[in-house]
Amino acid sequence: MTADLLAMLVAVPLLAAVVPLFVALRSRRLAARLVLVVLLGQVALAAAVAWLVHTDGAVSYVVGAIPAGFGIGLYADQLSAAMVLLVAVGGVGAFLTAGRERTGPESSLWLLLVAGLTGVVVTADVFNLYVFLEISGLAAYALVGTGRGSDAALAALTYLLVGTVGATLYLLGVGYAFVATGTLAMADLGPALAAAGYDSTLVVTAYLLMAAGLGVKLALFPLHAWKPDAYAAALPDVAAVLAALGSTVAGYALLRLTYGVFTAAFLTAVPFVRTLLLVAATVSVVAGGLLALRATDTRRLLAYSSVSQFGLFGVGLALATPLALTGAFVSLVGHAVAKGGLFVAVGHLAREHDATTVEDLAGLGSRAPLVAAAIATLGVSLVGLPPTVGFAGKFGLALGAVDAAEWAVAAVVVLSTLLSLAYVGRVVERLYLGPGGDEPSVAVTDGGARRAPDAPVAVAVAAAIAVLALGVGSSALADWLAPVLEVWL
Repeated sequence: MTADLLAMLVAVPLLAAVVPLFVALRSRRLAARLVLVVLLGQVALAAAVAWLVHTDGAVSYVVGAIPAGFGIGLYADQLSAAMVLLVAVGGVGAFLTAGRERTGPESSLWLLLVAGLTGVVVTADVFNLYVFLEISGLAAYALVGTGRGSDAALAALTYLLVGTVGATLYLLGVGYAFVATGTLAMADLGPALAAAGYDSTLVVTAYLLMAAGLGVKLALFPLHAWKPDAYAAALPDVAAVLAALGSTVAGYALLRLTYGVFTAAFLTAVPFVRTLLLVAATVSVVAGGLLALRATDTRRLLAYSSVSQFGLFGVGLALATPLALTGAFVSLVGHAVAKGGLFVAVGHLAREHDATTVEDLAGLGSRAPLVAAAIATLGVSLVGLPPTVGFAGKFGLALGAVDAAEWAVAAVVVLSTLLSLAYVGRVVERLYLGPGGDEPSVAVTDGGARRAPDAPVAVAVAAAIAVLALGVGSSALADWLAPVLEVWL
């Protein structure tokens, strides 16, 4: 195995995205199967990269042997290897849950989305990060638009406009960074920014613009308005993959940008930036939780929950301690698994039982026991209760806040647990204690033939098992991340 695997991670889904357009002209089913093969191959490539990083340490690759300062550089360490595996597994998991025949363009967009998200994770250049953000963003906007009705079209347009604003802000920040340093390669930017002076107007402006652009992608409050509409209007499998990976990869990019490029010394030298991050994150935690409490539509509730959960990630990012950053990354991974599984589960209940609101879930605990159990388990992880990965992440964040003597922040972490317990409790209460009939859980196809929708159930249950396994193995995940944090901090 060589570093060529990094290039293949991006090139394979990117080039393969052309194939479904032509194959679907003869057979949509064959096109979907080919996409599934590519996605499974992507999982194998991601696992190979993770193993390469495990055995050899961080690896890098420069496309076409062009110097990294001018060409396309790729890089993978323990942090990005974990994220690459998350993107690959999340992409194939959500793809399996469609329950419908995809068109050729839909299949192509799915591969473009995976390619763009993977590129964001492995790029070693801040400009190419923008390029990959745009590839994944354009695919996401179009996939949201494949939903039925005018709501999907409007949500896709709003998502496009807001996403374009975020990308533009980020690109402006890249321009300021280039003017200040003369380079775009992440490895060169760190020392060049220090030489330019962390308190330089150019450097501070570059960071604030880039962070604001990624904050739009994260949907931190008050930049969150696009998310509930997009997730509620998108088809269930699209909502699931975006909920699991879209903002998660943007969070990774912000983490890499802050500590791998600008470095912890920047936050120390310019304390108001750290304070600004901390305030924005804590406001997002509280506002997202309160909005989730008021939501009646299940998918909107989950979308507002993400606003709060990514606020928690921002808290860990701003605290800048090993405990807090470990908690932030564990929370990021745990949230991706839990939220992806939850969107698959509620999408299944909407399709099979016409249950789109919290009230509609009444009694489904007995009629769809596996899905209900998965929702309860994944919800427990969002709350942050043991033995789930959500507990491991929140515990790390709370300890990080105490370690930094940020008592108000520690209180916000505790408050987030109470808020999430309230809105998750509403869902679980309706599932198991709400009145409902005892009719069997079956699905009806468009032609009237009954079928058993196994894939969404299996994916939701697998996600529930994963949050438990990651919770039990959270110390191993923290140990895997430790070499990166040792360099950053």
